[in-house]
Amino acid sequence: MSQLFQIHPDNPQSRLISQAVEIIKKGGVIVYPTDCAYALGCHLGDKSAVEKIKRIRKLDDKHNFTLVCRDLSEIGTYAKVNNSVYRLLKSMTPGAYTFILNATTEVPRRLLHPKRRTIGLRIPQNNIALQLMEALGEPIMSTSLIMPGEELPLIDPYEIRDLLQHDVDLVIDGGYCGMEATTVINLVDDVPVVIRRGAGDVSDFE
Repeated sequence: MSQLFQIHPDNPQSRLISQAVEIIKKGGVIVYPTDCAYALGCHLGDKSAVEKIKRIRKLDDKHNFTLVCRDLSEIGTYAKVNNSVYRLLKSMTPGAYTFILNATTEVPRRLLHPKRRTIGLRIPQNNIALQLMEALGEPIMSTSLIMPGEELPLIDPYEIRDLLQHDVDLVIDGGYCGMEATTVINLVDDVPVVIRRGAGDVSDFE
C-alpha cells in the first residue's frame, strides 16, 4: 500500500521531503502537487518506474514525457535552446507551461518521442515540487495525473490514494493545487506554437 505524506504547501517539512526523495531514488513512483494539478513522477533514469507510469495512464510510446526542472540552468542540460528561445523561457517561467523542445543526449532515449527526439520541459511554481527537485538534485520525470478515459486531472489526494494505493509508492497531500493541465507550447522550430491550451496564458501568441 502506498504511503501518504501531508506536506505544507508554503513551508514543506524537510524531513518529509527527504523521505520522498529517497523513495524516488529507490525507483518509486510518487504523486506530487504542481502549480496546475497533481502529477505522477519518478527518477528520470529508472526504466521500471517509467513503465509503471505508462501502465497507470495507459500511455503509448508516442507520449511526450515531461522533465520538471528547478530552474533554467537545468533546461540547458536536457534541451537544445538558442538565445531567442531562452529569452522566451525566462519570461514565462516559473509557471503553468510545458515546452516541447529538441532533446540533448542527456535525456534517456525511452523518454523521447520515437520519431522526433523531443522532450517536454517545465518549471513549476510550487514549493513542494521545487523542494523535491532541490533535494533530488535533478529533474523529476513527470506526467499529469489524468486517468485513462478522463479529461481532467485528479485533485483529491485521498481519492488518489484509494485509487492508486497498489500502483504508486507515495502520495503527497499538498493541498488543493488546481485541476487544469499545463499549457503546452512547441518550440522545436523556435517559433511558439500552442498545441494544448491549459492553465497558462497564451494571449501573447494569438
